[in-house]
Amino acid sequence: MPKILFSHSYFYQLDSKQWKMAEPFPPLMTMTAAGFLRDHGCEVSLFDVGLRENESGLSDILSQFGPDYFVIFDDGFNWLTKMCLTTMREAAFRMQETAHRHGVKVIVCSSDATDHYEKYLDHHADIVIRGEGEMTLKALIDAYENETSLDQVNGIAYRNTSDETLVTPRQAIMTDLDQLPLPAWDLADVDSYRQIWCEAGKTHYLNIATTRGCPYKCNWCAKPIYGQRYNVRSPKKVVDEIEFHLEHHNVDHFWMCDDIFGLKPGWVQEFRNEIEARKLKIYYKIQSRADLLLEEDNIDALVASGLHEVWIGAESGSQKILDAMDKGTTINQIHQSTKLLKQHGVKVGFFIQYGYLNETKQDIELTIAMIKDLQPDSLGISVSYPLPGTKFYEKVQKDLESKANWVDSDDLDMMFQNTYQPSFYRLLHQYTHNVYNRSKSVRLIHEAFSNPLIVRWKHVKSVLKVIYYTPIIIWRNLKLNRLSSS
Repeated sequence: MPKILFSHSYFYQLDSKQWKMAEPFPPLMTMTAAGFLRDHGCEVSLFDVGLRENESGLSDILSQFGPDYFVIFDDGFNWLTKMCLTTMREAAFRMQETAHRHGVKVIVCSSDATDHYEKYLDHHADIVIRGEGEMTLKALIDAYENETSLDQVNGIAYRNTSDETLVTPRQAIMTDLDQLPLPAWDLADVDSYRQIWCEAGKTHYLNIATTRGCPYKCNWCAKPIYGQRYNVRSPKKVVDEIEFHLEHHNVDHFWMCDDIFGLKPGWVQEFRNEIEARKLKIYYKIQSRADLLLEEDNIDALVASGLHEVWIGAESGSQKILDAMDKGTTINQIHQSTKLLKQHGVKVGFFIQYGYLNETKQDIELTIAMIKDLQPDSLGISVSYPLPGTKFYEKVQKDLESKANWVDSDDLDMMFQNTYQPSFYRLLHQYTHNVYNRSKSVRLIHEAFSNPLIVRWKHVKSVLKVIYYTPIIIWRNLKLNRLSSS
């Protein structure tokens, strides 16, 4: 029985912004791969680095468990692992080198390794899996155990005895996701993750994936693992997993971590019916598109099944920028879907992306105006990040020589020549949050004036926040104007 030690390279503590957020999730894809290989006759264990400060415990577990294979299988459902954060890449290299010193075969599967397999092979990875990993990993372990040629295994990059890099054809994608077992949750210390949430005063969420891939063609979005496709688990299988968590982990809040939740026509309605038939009461949040939410009775069905929060990839308040991104949505759809969700009592978060090519100050002002008008409940702001394999990357590649990756998710460096200098976008990030927070406070003040009987402490605090943010906004706006003119 082959022994496999699984790990991943997303150390929350190496990403100060995410660690401060205090919302860590167990490595879902890593545990899915572990469950899949265990179902196919392997003995598996997990070195979960999510809550660790560093990889220092790896050597001990390698000695104790004595694996034949060490597999770094990154969580492709975590959007931050789709880009390369250099702190994580360097941690992966260190773990590879440690396993190599122990004489263990090193296998890596991740978005970054798919795009940059030579770098991983240079740091003692024996094999890099390119793309979707479970079927390839099984075929690879079988080849090693049966001592057959690696060139018969699709979806890998490796070096032969002459130190030449060989790349085999891509593995066929997995279309029937129901064949995947339940992730190996027994390998994760769920209570340790729960503790981080609870100590921060937050409701604990666990992550569930219902799909793989995204068929849309936003030209800045890379798909190195799943490609330009969309496959979905059956509602029954998903609800089975929800019931498992309700019973074993006492969790009723879930983060549906798909790129796009409920895209298949009729799926959310079937999901609602399954939830209602089992009389389950859950709360969940999703990522979706403004246009998709407006189709059929999607919002009604989502709300009936427990939808609590939606993050919309709004990106920009300028239609010119959305069209340049090949986003396929309209400003009107963002307005319609946001208002409908709020009418149903659903919280709305916006992903906003500044710094796309040819974005002007007018485009930025349109984005800020949209945020002030629609008042999302949460706001995530980033700057355009060039991902290998995208049209956007091809357009700016010549500018990436000095820096091609962020150090961590709080880096926010503009890595290509754009309309304004990097310091402008860093300040714009702060300014937008200031304007957003002030506008929320102003709304609460208006609410109190319109009905004095509902005045609470939050309304009093809103007055103080307006007083606090107003001079900051004025000063930062003046500085933005100076930076934009220079």
